[in-house]
Amino acid sequence: MHPMSISIFSRTCSLKSRLFMRTKTVLWQGCHTSPTESESHTEGPLHGIRVLDMTRILAGPFTTMILSDLGAEVIKVEKLGSGDDTRQWGPPFINDESCYFMSVNRNKKSIAVDYRKEEGRQVLYDLAKKSDVLIENFVPGTLERHGLGYENLKSFTPQLIYCSISGYGSTGPYKNKPGYDVIAASIAGLVGVTGPEGGDPCKVGVAMTDLATGLYAHGAIMAALIERQKTGKGQMIACNLLSTQVACMVNLASNYLNANIEARRLGTAHESIVPYQSFPTKDGYITLGAGNNQQFSALCKYLGMQELLQDERYTTNANRVKNRKLLLAKIEEVMKQKSTKEWVKDLEGAPFPNGPIQSLSEVFTDPQVLYSNLVKTFEHPTAGTVKMVGPPVQFSSSSNYVRSAPPILGQHTQAVLHDVLGYSQSYIDQLIHDNVVEADVTHS
Repeated sequence: MHPMSISIFSRTCSLKSRLFMRTKTVLWQGCHTSPTESESHTEGPLHGIRVLDMTRILAGPFTTMILSDLGAEVIKVEKLGSGDDTRQWGPPFINDESCYFMSVNRNKKSIAVDYRKEEGRQVLYDLAKKSDVLIENFVPGTLERHGLGYENLKSFTPQLIYCSISGYGSTGPYKNKPGYDVIAASIAGLVGVTGPEGGDPCKVGVAMTDLATGLYAHGAIMAALIERQKTGKGQMIACNLLSTQVACMVNLASNYLNANIEARRLGTAHESIVPYQSFPTKDGYITLGAGNNQQFSALCKYLGMQELLQDERYTTNANRVKNRKLLLAKIEEVMKQKSTKEWVKDLEGAPFPNGPIQSLSEVFTDPQVLYSNLVKTFEHPTAGTVKMVGPPVQFSSSSNYVRSAPPILGQHTQAVLHDVLGYSQSYIDQLIHDNVVEADVTHS
C-alpha cells in the first residue's frame, strides 16, 4: 500500500474511533490522544477534533464556539496588538473586555500570529498539519495571496476540512464587496420585510444573518467530518451571508417564486396565518397564534369571542387572511382590556401558542429560562466574574457545555507553540522578539 494510502486509512479509522467509539487511542497526525470512555463523556462528542480558527466578528466565531461547546479544541488566531475586531466593540466593557467579544469566544485558546511574515505563515502551516478543521472569514483572495488558501494547504494537509465564510462568495460580481450582516440582510430581502406595516424597513434586533450562516457552517463542518470518516479526505466548504439569508427567506421566497406574491412588512404579523402576531394589552404586548381552525376556536373561547365562530368570514384560515384587518381589530379591542400579567394568567394552559413580549430583564427571570439553567458564570483573568448564555442543545449521553472563559489576546500563544507544535522555548522567544507572534505571559 502507498504511504499516503496508509496515512489516509489511519486517519479514517481514528476518526471513526473519536466520533463514534471514542474509546481507543487516536494515532493519526492532527489530534490528541483520546481519553477513556468516561472522560470522553465529560469532554463532549468532538473531543479530539482540533479547529484552527482564523475568523473574527460574529459568523465565524459563532461557528467555532458551537464546535468548542461540543468539545473541539479551538485555537483562535488573532492579529498582533488588537486581536479580533470585536475586542474593541463597545461599550459596554467589563474591565476593558468587550461584552460583544465575550459572547462568542468562550472555550478558545488565543494565539497572536502575523501571517504576513514568513515565520508566521510557517506557524500556521504547522498548525494546519495538526488540525482537523480550518475556518476563515477573510475577504476572498486575502489568504490565497499569502499562501494560506485551500489549494495550497491541501497539498500537505489532505485531512484538512477548510471552511471559508464570506459576505457573497469568492466568485461573482460581489466577491470583493465587504460582507456585514445588515448589508447582506438588506440585499437578500430580510430587512425589506421587517418592520411595521406601512412603516420603514428595520433590521432584526440581533445579527440573524451572521448567526444563521454560523449554524449552516457548523452543520456543514459536521457533515464533512462524517464524510471524511468514509473517504479519509478533507474538503473545501464555502458559506456566505447572502446565500444563507436568501435560503432563510423560506416561505416568503416560495410565495414569490411560485405565486409571484411580493413579500411586505407586517410588523409581527404573518403573511399566511391569521391571527399570528402580537397585540397590545393595557401595559404591554402579548403574541397570539392560531395555526389551524381548532386553535382559532380555542382562542375565541379564551378571549370570550365565541360569536366569531359563527361568522363565515373567519371559519377558515384563508378567510381569516382575506379579512385580516377586521378580525385583528376585534381581537385588539379585547386584548387592551387587561394587563399583560392578567392575560398570561388567563391564557395558562391554552392549546394555542401565546406568550408575552419580554425585555431582557424579564427573559432572564422567566421561570422556564431559569429552569433551563442557560446562564453560566465563569471567572475571567481580567474581567473577573462574567456571565454568558450557554449552549441550548442537550445530549442524553454526551456533553455540550461552557468549558472556559473567553481568552485574553495571546493568552495561549506560548502553550500552543510549545505543547502542540513542539517548538523550543528559545525559538518561541525569538518569534516573540521578531514580532512574529505575541504572547500574554501574565495570564498564560
